[in-house]
Amino acid sequence: MKTSDQLTLGCVILAAGNSTRFGNNKLLVEIDGKMMIERALEAIPAERFSAVAVVTQYESIVHLAERYGYRAIVNRRPDLGISHSVMLGTNALKDACDGILYQVADQPWLRRGSVSSMLDLFCENPEHIVSMSSDGKRGNPCIFPEKYFDELCRLSGDRGGRAVIKQHEDDLLLFEVSASELSDIDTPRDISDRIDPLSLRGL
Repeated sequence: MKTSDQLTLGCVILAAGNSTRFGNNKLLVEIDGKMMIERALEAIPAERFSAVAVVTQYESIVHLAERYGYRAIVNRRPDLGISHSVMLGTNALKDACDGILYQVADQPWLRRGSVSSMLDLFCENPEHIVSMSSDGKRGNPCIFPEKYFDELCRLSGDRGGRAVIKQHEDDLLLFEVSASELSDIDTPRDISDRIDPLSLRGL
């Protein structure tokens, strides 16, 4: 087994959703002067990963990911559900990684330090799935070891990593954070309930 400093890690940022309940592309909405997608890209401790891939259907996010030095993967079939994004990202990184972290792009209060500490837990337990949680409730991001890559690629429809976790809960470790870090954005109200509406842009 590799030691923690020998592990090669990858990261897949899932940014291809249609934002149906939001009304427009929520990832381009600014929160305190920064777009939600920028917050997602900056919450990732890129120096810990051999590669970071951003899966998206949006040209503007492709260009933004490339400016950050990340690999952009275009999802031309977002209608197939999140499983298709998971498959695209996994296939792009799996041959060179011992573990892959999957992060959705609509958790604007996720902290970089928390992600880094979660990676530490995985490196100490590289055969286990590690998921962020709050009060024992699972959330994103999640890290999967290599042995689950093929299973992740076989997902279908709107089933993501949680479907794999449900089959292997005895192999799961939780990393506790505050509930706010796990808060995701589905509607404009999810943002306005948290911050001054006058600070919103792009709605």
